[in-house]
Amino acid sequence: MDHTLFRYDEPYGRPRRRVNFFGWTIAILLLIGLALTAWLGSYYIFSQPERPDSYRILQKLHKIEQPKRFQLTAAPPGEFLDPKKLHERYTNMRPAELAKANAELARNYIRNYQGAAGHVPYVVGRFTIMGTRDLGSSDLFTSGMVALTDAVDYGELLMEHVYPADAQAVPLMKETLATGLEIKLERSHDLSVVVHAERLADSRLLVTAVPLLYGSYTVTQGRGMFSLEPPLELNMAAGWPLFKNDMRRAAEVRYASYREKSAPNGRGVPIPGLAPPAVSLAPANELVRVEPAMRVETPTVPVATPAPSIAASPVKGGKVAKNVKGSPTPAASPKPSAAIAAASPAGPAAATPVAVASALPVTASSPAAAVAAVSSSAAPAQSPVPTAMPVAPGVALASTAGGGTWKVYPTGKMPVGRLITPSDLSDVADRGLASERVYLKGQFVVNFAEGNRAVLRPKGNAAQSMLRLGAPSSTRIIVEFPAGYAPPAQGSVVSRDEARPYEITEVRKQSDGQLNVFVREIMQ
Repeated sequence: MDHTLFRYDEPYGRPRRRVNFFGWTIAILLLIGLALTAWLGSYYIFSQPERPDSYRILQKLHKIEQPKRFQLTAAPPGEFLDPKKLHERYTNMRPAELAKANAELARNYIRNYQGAAGHVPYVVGRFTIMGTRDLGSSDLFTSGMVALTDAVDYGELLMEHVYPADAQAVPLMKETLATGLEIKLERSHDLSVVVHAERLADSRLLVTAVPLLYGSYTVTQGRGMFSLEPPLELNMAAGWPLFKNDMRRAAEVRYASYREKSAPNGRGVPIPGLAPPAVSLAPANELVRVEPAMRVETPTVPVATPAPSIAASPVKGGKVAKNVKGSPTPAASPKPSAAIAAASPAGPAAATPVAVASALPVTASSPAAAVAAVSSSAAPAQSPVPTAMPVAPGVALASTAGGGTWKVYPTGKMPVGRLITPSDLSDVADRGLASERVYLKGQFVVNFAEGNRAVLRPKGNAAQSMLRLGAPSSTRIIVEFPAGYAPPAQGSVVSRDEARPYEITEVRKQSDGQLNVFVREIMQ
């Protein structure tokens, strides 16, 4: 057959094309890579919110919560580190270890310490403000102030303490957070957590701390009080620390000039071969955290309901048989319904259960004797009624600014204790209170009063000052008053005798010899 005969005719169907398996393989691999990239990217973003790009994406997705205000009793568990322990912990880390620790500190703060592993580091100790500055939109915390402080007992540690607040509170904060002001962070009152640590070129350590309580602050000698608020958002692109190198150096130079101006002029005669004595600047003012007073209502005393009196119904004597003369017959027992009716008086039933005795057959020689016997046997056995203990008049509960409670007493009715004067405070500071009640009497001058606290100084005369008798001039009495009590006016003189003393709760002696005596009002 000639194959060229139908060479111009088209075939009926199209020829099959070959499947491009290589192209499909490339497409599937690209899709797998895209899925892995999306999975790894989401893991990278959600697991590292401290990175600026991750924080920005999570913020747009509404996956970032506002920093939380914690309560003192519901804060995350942690450990309290003084300046020396903080310096030893973070300066011994290698650069990679320190970067990992800083990432974990910032991550825990952003997540409000949900799922935080280990203990949270809190700062305790005494610090002095070297300089302050406002926080703006170009900073990590966009509103409030930050204070650069120096540890009083350990000069190798610097701390920048952040005070997030609304813009309305910044002017008052500028007046309060002055250079030279002392900040005392205590374990029982403050929870300032470390969120960043950085080693400086001169082997010092700079830590950034934020108060998790976001409470209210005031000074012991001054007016006004400002409150902190958790930040609405963070600008992670600004980076750590808040005081950059040039800002920190400028603050240190200004603080050195401030110390030279504040130092006393008389330094004594220098002795060759001996270093000049260090001049300690006693802090004249302190920044303290305060809390609103909690109202304590007087407990209601339950009144016991008196037990009802039960009257025994007379029971008629039985009849004597005709054929038996002179032999007594058993008395007729009352019906159960009559006994219950006699035991239940008219009116509401008492809460105290009353036992009803059943009448037993009693042998009596006369109807009167039978009635007496039945009445005595039917007398109910009453259960003892609990009575409430009376509350002593004049004793009430008072609430402090920190939420504690104590009793207040009438004049001269306080518990037995040891009575001392301001001249004995040095011995108490050395030996302690020894778990006994110690009362303080004397005359005091009010230096500062606001809220429910007042700061007093012992009042001395000229003879005591010349002979160096009595309490030292650096003694300070911090009085805490119950809710509803008005502290004395500033500049007034307060006299307390053995009938109306103050109760001493704690005596602290600083390194410069100053005594801080904490007392409370216990008199009505």
